[in-house]
Amino acid sequence: MAITAEIRVGETKLELPVVVGTEAEVGVDIGALRDKTGAITLDPGYGNTGACESAITFLDGERGILRYRGYPIEQLAGPASFLEVAWLLLKGELPNAAELAALVAAEKANRALPAHVERLLAALPQQTHPMAMLSSAVVTLSAAYGEGDGAIAGLPANQLRLLAQLPTLAACIYRRSQGLDFVPPDANRGYAANFLHMMFAGTAKATDDAAIATAMDLLFILHADHEQNCSTSTVRLVGSSQADYFASIASGVCALWGPLHGGANQAVIEMLDEVVRHGGNVQWAVGQAKEKGSHFRLMGFGHRVYKNFDPRAKIIKVQADLVLGKLGQDDAQLDLAKGLEQAALADDYFVQRKLYPNVDFYSGIIYRAMGFPQEMFTVLFAIGRLPGWTAHWNEHNAGKARIGRPRQIYTGKNARDFVALADR
Repeated sequence: MAITAEIRVGETKLELPVVVGTEAEVGVDIGALRDKTGAITLDPGYGNTGACESAITFLDGERGILRYRGYPIEQLAGPASFLEVAWLLLKGELPNAAELAALVAAEKANRALPAHVERLLAALPQQTHPMAMLSSAVVTLSAAYGEGDGAIAGLPANQLRLLAQLPTLAACIYRRSQGLDFVPPDANRGYAANFLHMMFAGTAKATDDAAIATAMDLLFILHADHEQNCSTSTVRLVGSSQADYFASIASGVCALWGPLHGGANQAVIEMLDEVVRHGGNVQWAVGQAKEKGSHFRLMGFGHRVYKNFDPRAKIIKVQADLVLGKLGQDDAQLDLAKGLEQAALADDYFVQRKLYPNVDFYSGIIYRAMGFPQEMFTVLFAIGRLPGWTAHWNEHNAGKARIGRPRQIYTGKNARDFVALADR
């Protein structure tokens, strides 16, 4: 028996179908609401609005669950490589040995940037924000590849190319900002190891440590997808206009740029630095975070969706210990972060509001330990999120989805007559 919901607007009563997902999620289909009643729903921030049905990622914020194509993030982060997870998100299943070998070989063969992109990056002012450079470079890739030309290693050609070239772009952007020469890709290195080599070769930050490359790969996996977040929704919305792949991904880069989305881990580092300036006093920080008139915010705690522990935060906390230990760095900031977490979780104010550490709380510490400047943190997020953006772009365009076009409730002036300039 089909489940329905009933809504009454004035004297009009409407029965609406209810859609139930494979994880028993319930959605009321309001597609007929405006036509039948003249009313729309009002949901600022879309917190209670399902814009699509999707088979890619399941997220249960109440229970702290994150699964890619049914696989728990805890089982993927570590045993699987980032390229395996990328294939999973894009194709729906984990690759077999032959598929993975072909993907790895194709990725290595397509890392080099088109010449015009290198010229673009060289022409931009050195102080340009890395995310501005990244979005500009991504959208201009369409000049080299257009709408694509078939498949490479089982993936649409343009999607394979961007998967291979985004780390190259990121490394070029960083080295441009530092006044360093570009380092070409090294086909003898894996995905994350090659990225670290292109970033830091010839500098004091250079590392060829396999454990650091493994940690980088794992961080990419943890960021690979997160359901209908701001940037993913942007990619789907822009793609719904039939904008090309590169334009759609560039829109996701721009959405990710914001401090409330991809820039949150940078904000965590800035917050920790402020606590250091106050003597590393975690109780001061907790008190300030609860003070209504205070400018201080406890960054990296709480999440728009999770009302429990972010499962990615548990994994990344372990990585923070491993990476800083491997690099032999002063772990004072990590100790401070742990102390702040412990103090907050012992305080009823945060417990009652379910403000637990999220993935951003420890990721910035790891990135900084590896040698990345804060302005590059969001670029790293973009590299990891690319498979998710692409999978959602594919899913949306594979269906018969309409162009995205939200409605509004108008609150402006009522109709009035134009007044000539001389009479105003």
